[in-house]
Amino acid sequence: MAQGWRRYVFDKGCLMKVSVNRSALGEALGLITSVVPTRTPKPILKCVRIAAGGKDMRIQATNLELGLDCLVSQVEVGQEGEAVVEAERLAAIVRESGEDVLVLEAKETTCEIRGADSHFKIYGQDPKQYPKVPSFGQGQPDLAISLEQLQMGIEQCLFATAKESSRYAINGVLWEVKGKKLILVATDGRRLARCRVDLQQAPAGDSAEKKVIVPAKTMGLLQKIGPREKETVAVRLVDNQVLLSCANVVISSNLVEGNFPRYEDIIPADYDKKLTLPTEGSLSAVRRAALLTSEDSKGIKLSVTRDRMIFSGSSPEAGAAEVGMPVDYQGDDIDIGFNPQFLSDALRVIRTPDFDLELGQPDRPGVLKSASDFLYVLMPINLG
Repeated sequence: MAQGWRRYVFDKGCLMKVSVNRSALGEALGLITSVVPTRTPKPILKCVRIAAGGKDMRIQATNLELGLDCLVSQVEVGQEGEAVVEAERLAAIVRESGEDVLVLEAKETTCEIRGADSHFKIYGQDPKQYPKVPSFGQGQPDLAISLEQLQMGIEQCLFATAKESSRYAINGVLWEVKGKKLILVATDGRRLARCRVDLQQAPAGDSAEKKVIVPAKTMGLLQKIGPREKETVAVRLVDNQVLLSCANVVISSNLVEGNFPRYEDIIPADYDKKLTLPTEGSLSAVRRAALLTSEDSKGIKLSVTRDRMIFSGSSPEAGAAEVGMPVDYQGDDIDIGFNPQFLSDALRVIRTPDFDLELGQPDRPGVLKSASDFLYVLMPINLG
């Protein structure tokens, strides 16, 4: 037994007996409860399946569209078995407990959780009735990417997905492989974010040309996996599902059906008004210019002249704000309006000190570019 763990005597009638590190269990539950639906006509979907065997324990959750399988290795299995218990109640008990080690004992549809000074009994459900959560399986993945690279890509595009739309395709993120790069694209119809990340293993054969749309919630779940240096995400495409395996976590998700917009057609390629701006300075200017806008006048204006750029915002009831910035610009003067929140969203995820801003006419979208891997297209707004 691991040092510092107390030895417990288990009831011989138990179907599962396991001692588990509370911190490791809490970390797994923190991730896995984000899959558990809060409202569902099937009460068993509000539960997690716990399966102890060998030298570890698995915790699984699914909402029938998105599944998560998490391996917890800081355990001592007294008797192999499984239990299905309500996720939120279990997570609350683990969160509020002060012990280093908790003991879980399952009998039929009851799970008992014991600490040094506590004893909880949760009524669960029959493990045989819990839906099957897909495993990653054996063999080579279709592609592989570092977790750090993938999470960076998610950060730079997920915010641009549609939150509610009848066009289901834009409720997800497009994955497109080109050579040794994975291109991630998201749009809500008013803006578009595209980023490129390096692949560790590129797909071959039919998979090399395949495009898929991964749901925004699945992408968000990948973002919640704790940072781990040198970890790799293995990806497998099976029918209408994507399977993602990283460290001790396997995510299974249905893909979004439908056709993603032809994003290449949305990106302007004929602009002649180009300037380079500081990322932090521009973000600060956008935020300050938006301070005196309102719901009715929530746009800000960018006024570009040969040596200066003015960020301005106003509303009849609050007043007006102007923030100036010196620029090196050789084109014609232009005034263009943007939604400050949409502009800030992009500036927050740019990882270079400077970025390029490309503009056309006031009624055409603006384009932000960072290095060669991040691009953002933003539709203008009419300031009246």
